[in-house]
Amino acid sequence: MPAAPRRRNTAPPREEVLAAAMATIAERGLDGLTMAGLGRAVRMSSGHLLYYFRTKDELLLRTLEWSEGRLGAERRALLARPGTVRERLDAYIALYLPDGHRDPHWTLWLEVWNRSQNADDEGRVRQAAIEGAWHRDLVALLAEGVSRGEFRTVDADRCATRLRALLDGFSVHVTVGIPGTGRDQALVQVAEFVDELLAPAPS
Repeated sequence: MPAAPRRRNTAPPREEVLAAAMATIAERGLDGLTMAGLGRAVRMSSGHLLYYFRTKDELLLRTLEWSEGRLGAERRALLARPGTVRERLDAYIALYLPDGHRDPHWTLWLEVWNRSQNADDEGRVRQAAIEGAWHRDLVALLAEGVSRGEFRTVDADRCATRLRALLDGFSVHVTVGIPGTGRDQALVQVAEFVDELLAPAPS
């Protein structure tokens, strides 16, 4: 009698687990994301999940990296569009800012930032890699705008640091729902700052 075939590993692909984690955050917030609940959603035991991710901190960081990978592809596509540099900068800003109160991606970012106080060096390096990709793209965009004469001459790296600090500040306010700082208001405020910072001097 032939031997019974081995059971295949029925664990879902890791991307499915990360997508389910993000969907849970979007639907129920971070408080609703537990290993047991996520395991039920993807038909895995919480012990199996811990085998893959070790801790909830690692699960959150992996989920953030997965979400950022998708945003990164979208960012690269918009930066490759035809049109003026300012149009692409406006698209970058719109992508950077949260969609609204309790935006799941930004909710996750805030939690990872909060937990990073106790993170190991590897965790901080991974977070820095995510932020570095946004920063490098913004520096390149600003430098292109200067070279084309669309923006006044500025230090692109220093300017990008200031602009991202402004975007981070507004993003926190939008995500946590500070009155008077919704997405639309933030977009207007940032556009005014960009005009003041980058508008070429009249000839």
